[in-house]
Amino acid sequence: MALRKISRMSEADHQLVTAAVADAEHHTSGEIVTIITDLSDHYEDIGIAWASGVAFVALATYATFPDVYMGLINRLTGGWGHEYTTNEYVALLLTAVALKWVGTWLILKWMPLRLWLTPKATKLARVRNHAISLFKVGTESKTVGRTGVLLYLSMLEHRAEIVADEAIASKVAPEVWGDAMVALLDHVKAGNPGQGVAAAVAQMGVVLAEYFPKGSENPNELPDRLIQL
Repeated sequence: MALRKISRMSEADHQLVTAAVADAEHHTSGEIVTIITDLSDHYEDIGIAWASGVAFVALATYATFPDVYMGLINRLTGGWGHEYTTNEYVALLLTAVALKWVGTWLILKWMPLRLWLTPKATKLARVRNHAISLFKVGTESKTVGRTGVLLYLSMLEHRAEIVADEAIASKVAPEVWGDAMVALLDHVKAGNPGQGVAAAVAQMGVVLAEYFPKGSENPNELPDRLIQL
């Protein structure tokens, strides 16, 4: 099922983030990359897991209370009793279970419900993994001093990640980025993701300027623009 794009940013947002990155990098040898997306994973396995669980519960219930369900079948067929053979009973049972599985799977094609039923830990892990994957492709070891850092925002999971290159990660503990995360999420919750990314970049610039001040040579090695996926 197609998702309505909620991370679409205005031209003003793009300009705001680009200016924030350029300003932050003016004071540091660090390079900041910003990426925003709607969703980090489609969680197809979660839909399959829930459908399988519902089907298993249905199977166990049918097997435990066969008379109840056979009576329901008789009423649906007009009240005419019928002695089902073992093969017929098994066929009815498997058909009912299959319908339960398919029905649940189709319902969970609706992404808001699938996301709601996805464990928080699973969402956090997959957002982190996607951020790391993007970092490895576009940021890691792409600067001379290995001073690239990625700010990643995944809107539907309500999660953001900061992933830093080797030189930065060796000096800056993850909790140091706390102010940047707070600035980002406060604006995102208020419905202003562009302002949130810009505010987070400003805070990241403060940290980078402290640990990696601008040197005599400071080429712009990574794009300043906001990347939308």
